[in-house]
Amino acid sequence: MQDMLKLINMKIGIIGGSDGLGKTLIYYFRDEFDVTITARDHKKGRNVASEANVGYIESNKELASISDILIISVPINHTTDVIKEVAPFMKKDSLMIDVTSVKEEPLKAMEESLDKNVEFIPTHPIFGPRTTELDNQVIVLTPTDKGKWYDKVYNYLSSKNMRIIETTAEHHDYMMSVVQVLTHFSFISTASAMEKLKVNITETEDYESPIYNLMIDMIARIVSQNPYLTYYIQSMNNNGENIRNAFSEAVLELRDAINNEDSDKFVEIAIKATKNMGDIQNALGRSDKAITGLNHEINILYDSIGEEIGLEHIYSGKVHVGILEKVVDAKTAILDNETNLRIANIKVLTPEELYQWKVDNYYKKESHISCVFSENVIPNIIVETLEKIDNIIEVRLTDIYQGPQIADGYKSLTFKINAISKDAINDVEKVLTGFGGTIR
Repeated sequence: MQDMLKLINMKIGIIGGSDGLGKTLIYYFRDEFDVTITARDHKKGRNVASEANVGYIESNKELASISDILIISVPINHTTDVIKEVAPFMKKDSLMIDVTSVKEEPLKAMEESLDKNVEFIPTHPIFGPRTTELDNQVIVLTPTDKGKWYDKVYNYLSSKNMRIIETTAEHHDYMMSVVQVLTHFSFISTASAMEKLKVNITETEDYESPIYNLMIDMIARIVSQNPYLTYYIQSMNNNGENIRNAFSEAVLELRDAINNEDSDKFVEIAIKATKNMGDIQNALGRSDKAITGLNHEINILYDSIGEEIGLEHIYSGKVHVGILEKVVDAKTAILDNETNLRIANIKVLTPEELYQWKVDNYYKKESHISCVFSENVIPNIIVETLEKIDNIIEVRLTDIYQGPQIADGYKSLTFKINAISKDAINDVEKVLTGFGGTIR
């Protein structure tokens, strides 16, 4: 634990903290560190800083001069320029990190610009700004030298249960040319072909299989990203041209095999491609899991129509509670309070999660109820029964009384009840009379 980052008074600066991943990083770090950000648009930057309760500085150079760790989170095409801009102003014994998806050029800029008393770790968090937690997310570290900061950063990331990959900048960029350049290029090509064919995506949904649905969702996820970001991922990876050429050649080869009615060639291409895909059974299992997960939540919603339900928006974290009136086309959930929610963006709370949310957020009602029972009644059994009533938070036996005003052979029990709703208090009274008691 002694190699962990010391959290007290640790100053983290984020250049580019008003948008994208830089903005997301604020919420990961603000509870543990003293965070300050800069932004190109100062008005927007101040608003983001104010909402997140972190500091704001207009000057990148000034932020570099006060930060123990400086994180560069700007568009890929500006990263090396920003590194060179702030490098002379970095504190002695501080650390510079960048979070762009190409690593060779940022590494080169750091090596050439930073003083020897400033450490640097080019990194690539392989998740987007919509990611809500670090647990099990992948981050790549591409250090050339491991100084005093390295183990602290590594151990901190490990404590967040992140999956850490250590490699060279060159190898990282080659792997990302497959993971990002090739897949983005093929997805955008498919979406572009659909646009040229004037395909009505909504109409195709009437004919879609679960796999088609997942594929369209993944394509939409990629093409909806900032197109400039996607372009620079393509153009600034040194391996990009070779990757795109290989894809184009594969498309033409496959097209020609079909157009020439060469079934043997088509089968040969398909078999070679399949063999290169690795563990097919594992891939089938993962995709089956995804399909089952989607269908399971839809089934829960249909089964819950007419009942109270809790729906958490997976990005904002806001919970909506109400009676589920209907589910429209397996895409929209409509509550009785006229709340309409896209099913793709919500998580259905379990009964236990919904109960806890009510306990944490609803105004609690307290009531003291006295009830006369036969003296043979066992109070603990009554308490345990009352605690099982829906929306009851706590039941406490506060008094047992036998004396004047209570007939012989009887005793009065007084209960302190904390509940979420008045209806729950009424249910308590019904249970007490059901036990043979008389409310005083």
